[in-house]
Amino acid sequence: MAPATPHSTYSPHRRGRHFGRRGLLGITAAVAAGTVSTVSGCRSTAGSSTPAPTFVLVHGSASNGNFWTPVVRELALRGRASVPLDLPGHGTKSTLRRSYQAPQDLQDFASSPSGVDGLTMDDYAEHVGAAVEKAAEHGPVVLVGHSLGGSSVTRVANETPSLLAGITYVSAFCCTELESPLAYLGTEDARDGAAAPSAPSLSDEDLGQVPDGTTRYNWRTSDRAFLDATREQLMADATEEQFLATIATVQQPDESIQASLDNAQITPDTWGAVPRTYIRLTADRIVTPALQDRMIAEADRAAPQNRFTITDIDSSHLGVMHQAPSLAAALMDSWS
Repeated sequence: MAPATPHSTYSPHRRGRHFGRRGLLGITAAVAAGTVSTVSGCRSTAGSSTPAPTFVLVHGSASNGNFWTPVVRELALRGRASVPLDLPGHGTKSTLRRSYQAPQDLQDFASSPSGVDGLTMDDYAEHVGAAVEKAAEHGPVVLVGHSLGGSSVTRVANETPSLLAGITYVSAFCCTELESPLAYLGTEDARDGAAAPSAPSLSDEDLGQVPDGTTRYNWRTSDRAFLDATREQLMADATEEQFLATIATVQQPDESIQASLDNAQITPDTWGAVPRTYIRLTADRIVTPALQDRMIAEADRAAPQNRFTITDIDSSHLGVMHQAPSLAAALMDSWS
């Protein structure tokens, strides 16, 4: 999920065909030019001992590693390794109080301490970087981020490009001319095609009790206005049943506001040397297609020697979970 405000929530580019032909020609060119020492990401074939890359998968805001479960399954069925991460304070590391259960005590839930308190993008990037370093001991790594997870991808590629065979953004923030994801969400491109802001999941009084620096959602609410508006933003292409199942498994109440405010700009000399792909979600009403195109164009201007290759999937922001075969095929086709 894209970052939210506190207590609440082109230019022409090169495009591959749907799940079309893309390989690691970019790596070959970069190595030949001496711009970066990368780990090879070629598929293991007869007569070649080069292993296929491991995909390290980073979730978005107020989410967890379960977001990637359908894709991990699809990749495994195709013989490909992947590692879905829980960022610090997320997933099994999150802190949930009894007051979040039914029947809920909303005053206690709203005012309870947060497991993401004080966390920054430095913490997220350090965690992702450590996972990449460990995976790279066993072969090439492709780092993949969804939504806010793109900031961690950028940070790791800025700092340790030699560990990466490639990077992929899935409707994810790739900051170039602006500093942070929240800065991009304030642009006209972010409003072009976006859904109306969702209704709050907590009352104004309860929102006032949420710890400073934390965005908090009550995903277990029965408030139909919130649920309907949020489905329109996140999964308008899904049934209500699919939406409720998704928020029950992949969304968590809290996210650090600071992580969305921190600098996540690319460093063209290092980040720009890593082969990269962008998976555009053409029905996304959070990170809109116009905003995705803006970020792609800015990055390509900053690092024109190694431009994005692009795949389109007709999906909403979270609905791509239900298109796991297409997303897995896009990743494998990109990094074969």
